[in-house]
Amino acid sequence: MPASRRHHRALAVIVNCLGVLAAVPALPATAPRAAAAPAPGAPAPAAAAATPAAPTATGMPAAPPAAPPTSAATVPRPIPPVTVRVAPAGTPLPAYRIDVRNAGSSMVETTVRQELPAGTSATTVTAGGRASRQIGASAAGEVTWRLRLPARSTTTLNTALRMTAPGRPVTAPACAYGTDGTRPYDCATATWNAAPVPVTKVTAAPAWRRPPVLLAALAAFLVVTGGALWWWWQRRRQRSGAAPTMAGPSPVGRTGGPAGGGTLYPRAALPTPAGARRRRPPIWLLVGVAAAVLAGVVGAAAWTATQRVAAIDTTKQPTSGAWMGQSVTGPVGVPLRETAFEFTVYRVTCATAGQPIAIGSRQCQATVGVRNLTPEQQTWHGQLQRAYLPGGNWVSTDETATRVANLGRDVFAQPVAAGSRVVLPLVFTVNGSQPPKQLELRSGVFSAGVRVDVP
Repeated sequence: MPASRRHHRALAVIVNCLGVLAAVPALPATAPRAAAAPAPGAPAPAAAAATPAAPTATGMPAAPPAAPPTSAATVPRPIPPVTVRVAPAGTPLPAYRIDVRNAGSSMVETTVRQELPAGTSATTVTAGGRASRQIGASAAGEVTWRLRLPARSTTTLNTALRMTAPGRPVTAPACAYGTDGTRPYDCATATWNAAPVPVTKVTAAPAWRRPPVLLAALAAFLVVTGGALWWWWQRRRQRSGAAPTMAGPSPVGRTGGPAGGGTLYPRAALPTPAGARRRRPPIWLLVGVAAAVLAGVVGAAAWTATQRVAAIDTTKQPTSGAWMGQSVTGPVGVPLRETAFEFTVYRVTCATAGQPIAIGSRQCQATVGVRNLTPEQQTWHGQLQRAYLPGGNWVSTDETATRVANLGRDVFAQPVAAGSRVVLPLVFTVNGSQPPKQLELRSGVFSAGVRVDVP
């Protein structure tokens, strides 16, 4: 075959291939069968969707309008059917009123637990509650009720406590749990305070009894006394050392002065007597005045330093530049606020020694209330929530066990909505038989967080 014919045939093949490639985009697009088949129960497609797209001037069908990307909206947590309210009673001894309300349309079985702080014991329990005391070094206990709440009803419970240290505030939180006794419906807390004692008005001490005034008066007295003594001593020395006055006419006047015995000026210089030299204050006077002034300065400085030290607020904790806010410490049942969240630990319980999950380890569960105080949703992490053991070691939240305690729901995967409050259990896997001494809770990596002392 001649070379020219071979070249023309190769060029024709290339042109045909380019034409095929150019014609492929013009073919109508076919939808996959999975997309074309409607899902069971789905609504019928709209008429506009069934109508094929009209071809454009270039022969290609118009592209369907792109749907805007939708962000995953925060799914609100279900509102629990049971709510709890706790209020202190105005009695001489600690007493509380607990209102448990079932807002649902069906009967609910629940277990209500009220924590008793250390140093208190229950004296009055209504509605068939049972008081118990935990075994261990701590003297904390609890009151338990098992209730069947009718639909849309409110049950009132009352407790009265006796405390070993009267006069101090007593905080006793209460929670309503499900039938398993671990998943909280709702929790509330209240602090009972003794009747305020009338404060005696303290009047300021008179000026002459204040230490700075006394020191200043003493220094002034010593200085004035020293000056008077020095002046008196100088006058005495001058009087004793004065030269006697010479009587009679001046020799100069007899030898050549003017008639009448006048005095010739300038007079002749007379030798200065030894006693007429310049006097200096005695050493004992200088030492006394210096000692008085030094005592006054030292006394005033000591008093000023004492007042400044007494004015220092020892409850404030220092914070470094790496943290946001200051760390707050409090007991169980007291709301503690940090940068974004308000944490309240209502209850901390650990598995008994006969229920270890592994050799040398067991689980401790904390019922925690989290309130978002910011106008935006906040995300928190399980690794930032810690339980400190008596030896100084700490462990983070056991996220697997926490998910099981929350019925399979990952409480850290979903942010806390703005202004909302959730009550949930956090599980910590600790080693040894000692319960944790303190919980550290925080909303973010740079938040100073809060610390809760566990009794």
